[in-house]
Amino acid sequence: MTTTTEHLDVLIIGAGLSGIGAAHHIQSALPGRTYAVLEARDTIGGTWDLFRYPGVRSDSDMHTLGYRFRPWTQAKAIADGPSILRYIRDTAAEAGIDQHIRFGHRTVRAEWSTSDACWTVEVVHRDEKVRLTAGFLYVCTGYYHYDAGHVPHFPGIERFGGTVVHPQHWPEDLDHAGKKVIVIGSGATAVTLVPAMAASAAHVTMLQRSPTYVMPLPSEDVVAKMLRRLLGTRHAYPIVRWKNVAVGTLIYQLSRRRPHIVKSVLRKAAIRRLPPGYDIDMHFKPRYQPWDQRLCFAPDGDLFATINQGRVSVVTDRVAEFTEAGLRLESGAELEADVVVTATGLRLLALGGIRLAVDGREVELPKTMAYKGMMLSGLPNLAFTVGYTNASWTLKADLVSEYVVRLLRYLDTHGYDQCTPTNDDPAVTEQPLLDFQAGYVLRSIDEFPKAGSRPPWRLGMSYAHDLLKLRHGPIDDGAMRFSRRPVPHKALRQQA
Repeated sequence: MTTTTEHLDVLIIGAGLSGIGAAHHIQSALPGRTYAVLEARDTIGGTWDLFRYPGVRSDSDMHTLGYRFRPWTQAKAIADGPSILRYIRDTAAEAGIDQHIRFGHRTVRAEWSTSDACWTVEVVHRDEKVRLTAGFLYVCTGYYHYDAGHVPHFPGIERFGGTVVHPQHWPEDLDHAGKKVIVIGSGATAVTLVPAMAASAAHVTMLQRSPTYVMPLPSEDVVAKMLRRLLGTRHAYPIVRWKNVAVGTLIYQLSRRRPHIVKSVLRKAAIRRLPPGYDIDMHFKPRYQPWDQRLCFAPDGDLFATINQGRVSVVTDRVAEFTEAGLRLESGAELEADVVVTATGLRLLALGGIRLAVDGREVELPKTMAYKGMMLSGLPNLAFTVGYTNASWTLKADLVSEYVVRLLRYLDTHGYDQCTPTNDDPAVTEQPLLDFQAGYVLRSIDEFPKAGSRPPWRLGMSYAHDLLKLRHGPIDDGAMRFSRRPVPHKALRQQA
């Protein structure tokens, strides 16, 4: 049985970092609008509640991963997962956003009706179907598949006598103290897990197919601490935020234009922190250029410190098969383990897996094109959030929310009911939405909308550029088409 419950001006999907931020912007700037947040799980936090493996933390500094409207005040700039989760929940509670969240509501389908100028959204709640309508749909689901991570096929895994766990589904009762641990992977999750588990494990081995770039960073921002002391939190926060944006942009641009300089800096940093004679070329010299994949940050160089202390080993090889006692590698070497962690990556899911339709026509996402990296060609009154791959997610999320507010105000001011990005420029060619070489992106990118070769269809990865475009650029730019709801024939006869 399906029941229609209510109509809302704005329906936000997802109560994670993006969704709570979006709700704050909508509520603050447009207090007369009705809105609700639909969350498939039973709690606030999204990624920061889902991932509970040892040492889980941000891979961006919290002065940029934090919201623009709510300063991060803790000492650590590279923060642990529980602290970030508390920050998101406190943000929701202080603004009363938590009162607008419908937990256990999984959005499965949404269809736009031009004649009604609204979305009809189908939701599953406690095995019952619920239908809501909304004037604007704002999808803040991120792009991770929450149900399962990526695990390649490992021959013989069924005969392993120990415990195998994926970081996305970390069991609360897993005790690795005093045990031999192998972490398969070399990305951000592995770089986080390895030193955290080494604190109590007998030994941890990071088994990687190929090296990744690891950059040691201070866990505390000394400039932020000094400015907070001199200026106070409210005045210091935007300065530190822009300082970190500038530093991050500099590192990224230098990586793209002068990669040899960045590689040299990272190599020297590793040499300084690792034992004399350590095989840097084998274990910390990637085959790709910096920022072809996301840089991994090691707060206070913790990964290097645990290697230097003999608590962690890095092995660069491939898994041939699992054995009863551990792993056999393609080189013939064998590694013993009590616990194997498959930090082998994530799965992507476009727009939370929501099926979309417009006036009875099912939408094929790969045939749409992303407008300004936040709306889709041919889909009226719908926005989504995809953060930066080369900077903090929230920098882009905040800008998208500001743009949505501007767009809704523009509709009100001009008496429009709908806005639809329309690509009718034959010179625009298709490109991948995420121009990023990470494995988790390459595995799923064909299921996502496309980006275009020219603005406003090209996905920007520059915060400064996007700030000008989304916060101050024109709303009516020629590619966004505005219209009013068709007047019913009965109303026309009455007017006549």
